[in-house]
Amino acid sequence: MEPDDLDQESLFAAIDQSGARALLIGRKALVMLGLPVATHDTDFWLHTADIEMLNAALEKHDHFANRTPEEARKRGRYVIENGEHIDVLVTPEHATVHGTTLRFDDVWSRRVAFKVGRATAQLPCIEDLIRTKEFALRAKDIADIQMLLALQKRAP
Repeated sequence: MEPDDLDQESLFAAIDQSGARALLIGRKALVMLGLPVATHDTDFWLHTADIEMLNAALEKHDHFANRTPEEARKRGRYVIENGEHIDVLVTPEHATVHGTTLRFDDVWSRRVAFKVGRATAQLPCIEDLIRTKEFALRAKDIADIQMLLALQKRAP
């Protein structure tokens, strides 16, 4: 398989089959929700116990982690790449710039599944996705939050 052949359906199918608890966050999550944003990378928030499962699944597609699982757990993040650039957050909880702590297990319990071809992507609910945008709260995150709030108001 060529590095650039890891399309979204293949990526999510590999994650599904691995059993890894991985939440799609960042702008790709907004794209999946139908919002008009662009991005070149993929961001996941991964359960700390599932690093090995995710890495093994993506290694089959010639995508490799830049850190060992032990290093990733110590740093709280790592990257998987080879054609597709995947940023992986691996912390049991993360604070927003406002001091609110978001726990992975809580966000996972409220997740929403989205079909991607024959695969399924797991996203935080909109409220939790907004909180993940508050981890850094850059200018683009503020714009993303405004779009998510508008989307939330339109939801039934």
